[in-house]
Amino acid sequence: MMRPIIAIRTVARFTGIMIRKYSTSPLKKNYPEHVPLNTFQRLFLAVGSGIYNFIDPRRADLIAVLGETTATPYFIYRLRDVMLSDPTGRRILRERPRITSVSLNIEELKTYPENTIGRVYAEWLEKEGVSPDTRTQVRYIDDEECAYVMQRYRECHDFYHAITGLPIIIEGEISLKMFEFANTLIPMTGLGAVLAPLRLKPKQRERLRSIYFPWAIRNGATAKPLINVYWEKLLQEDVDKVRNDLGIEAPPDLRKLRKAKISRL
Repeated sequence: MMRPIIAIRTVARFTGIMIRKYSTSPLKKNYPEHVPLNTFQRLFLAVGSGIYNFIDPRRADLIAVLGETTATPYFIYRLRDVMLSDPTGRRILRERPRITSVSLNIEELKTYPENTIGRVYAEWLEKEGVSPDTRTQVRYIDDEECAYVMQRYRECHDFYHAITGLPIIIEGEISLKMFEFANTLIPMTGLGAVLAPLRLKPKQRERLRSIYFPWAIRNGATAKPLINVYWEKLLQEDVDKVRNDLGIEAPPDLRKLRKAKISRL
């Protein structure tokens, strides 16, 4: 019998092949980047990308595939309706802003006053060594407007990091995924928050269980829907005021907790 890890890696490789194959789907496209899928294809990509993500959680492209294939048919429409029910959400859907290093002018944001959203966001990007230009284009959501909703969520992810102060290390990402799930109900975020900790050390899981998951669930569930935040219009606002307006408490500094733990060893 094939060993479990070999079987999983085989499925993962086959998933990569199928993703490349379905990137040239003959079905009708609803927008330029759209790759239409039938039910079997969507299910296969969802399962395969989920398995691969468990093996290698660094594959952002497969995280994107999992997010898109599990968000339909219900969840992404629900999130779109959340935007349609809010004046700012409707404005975002109407104007379709994109978040890139060009549209935001990251270098200029670094000159903003301290503790403004723009300055905090730009400094967080620099500290963590990430760029807003790396977000994968949505392809597997059929409805064109819902595809934008998913793209918007994806491009706002780093703002969530910045206002909470959570770093991109694995514990930070898992904590933010739980926060996002409580706020958006996007299935991929919940799956990641539940399954990813299985790869962590016991002390890391305990830190999530006792500190960051309670914070994430409480704040994500009670905060205003973050999908309706027009971040580009708040860049000169004080980050503490914005957090307060949204109903978000800043979590304990994760890097400081990790350093304190190491210093006690």
